[in-house]
Amino acid sequence: MIHYKDDKAQRAEDVAEVFRTSGMKRPYEDVERIGRMLEHCDVLITAWDGDKMVGVARAITDYSYCCYLSDLAVDQAYQKQGIGKALVARVQQAIGEECSLVLLSSPGAVSYYPQLGFEKSERAYVVSRGR
Repeated sequence: MIHYKDDKAQRAEDVAEVFRTSGMKRPYEDVERIGRMLEHCDVLITAWDGDKMVGVARAITDYSYCCYLSDLAVDQAYQKQGIGKALVARVQQAIGEECSLVLLSSPGAVSYYPQLGFEKSERAYVVSRGR
C-alpha cells in the first residue's frame, strides 16, 4: 500500500534514487545538488511503499498565483498505478485553488500530462542552463 508524505525533511539520497529509477534526466549522482533542490523548494510530496520512497513531486510557488512543478518522478517499477496522479493532486491541494500549476514536460512524458488535466501551452519560453 502506497502512503504519501508532505514533509520537506527528506533525504537527498532517497530522492536521488527515485530520480535514477524513474528514468528521468536529473543529476541523481550529485546528491549535494539534490539536497539544495530540496532545501529551496516550497512543496515536496513523496510516495512510499513501506520505508522505500517510490515517487516525488517537487514544486516552487508563491501560493497566490502560480506554482511551477519542477519534478514529478515515479520509480519505473511503480508507474501506471496512479502514483503520479496522486502526487499532482496533493500538490494542487497544497497550493490552493487560486494557483495555476505549470510545468515543462520531458519529451517522453508529453502525452501523460493531458491525462492529469494539464493543457498544452504554445506560450512557454525557456532560457536553458549551462548544464
